[in-house]
Amino acid sequence: MKHLRIGFIGGGNMAEALIAGLVRAGHAPEALTVVDVDEARLAVLRDAWGVTTTSSHLKAVAGAQAVVLAVKPQQMDEALGAIAPGLDVDATVISIAAGVGIARLRRGLGRDVALVRVMPNTPCLVGAGMSVLYSEAKEEHRARAEYVLGSSGRTAWVDDEDLLHAVTAVSGSGPAYFFLLAELMQAAAKGLGLPEGLSRELVAQTALGAGRMLAETGKSAGELRQQVTSPGGTTQAALETMFEAGLPDTVRAAVAAAARRSRELA
Repeated sequence: MKHLRIGFIGGGNMAEALIAGLVRAGHAPEALTVVDVDEARLAVLRDAWGVTTTSSHLKAVAGAQAVVLAVKPQQMDEALGAIAPGLDVDATVISIAAGVGIARLRRGLGRDVALVRVMPNTPCLVGAGMSVLYSEAKEEHRARAEYVLGSSGRTAWVDDEDLLHAVTAVSGSGPAYFFLLAELMQAAAKGLGLPEGLSRELVAQTALGAGRMLAETGKSAGELRQQVTSPGGTTQAALETMFEAGLPDTVRAAVAAAARRSRELA
């Protein structure tokens, strides 16, 4: 796998996150080719990771065993038309574009190729991403896609493409929910007189520690919350205020709104 020839269509932040993960995991950078309309961006990727860059879509996919579609949804149809003539018959086409379904990808390519849809999230940028995949392709193609995404974090599969709307609402958009909570906590800390730098450090390290506990202890979020909450203590006072303000209903409504919007965009 470490010499798998991979073409990246688009060289934005998510593409760089995947490239960085692959190279750091030992993937041969010379086996990675990136196409983008921004020459300056290509220079950055070339200098940082040693990848091959090009302004030609056909050169990017020539001989590629896997092709990662890392363009915006509104650019997808143009990108599909540009790469279709040069795709190898056994190539695995991996799309990380939100809301672009398998049927649309197949129509855009105008041919029967192995397709994998992925919903990643921005923590891929620091190697801590969560990517959920869906495909009807054979195991060889699924393994290639999992290899590409697994270098930047954890992966999981769903067996129903429609579930990617829920995935988008939870993990795709989810980092923003945590960032908002962190933003509010930092502002509250400053309001209580703490210096800005210390406020940032307290919130960031608390988020990191809580996340690791959730990921590593095997306990549920509810169990961990109860573990921190002493009867009549400071944490209980804070949580009671959150419940009285309707935070649980707000979060449920927010996640549902994100899933609904994902369906609308599709």
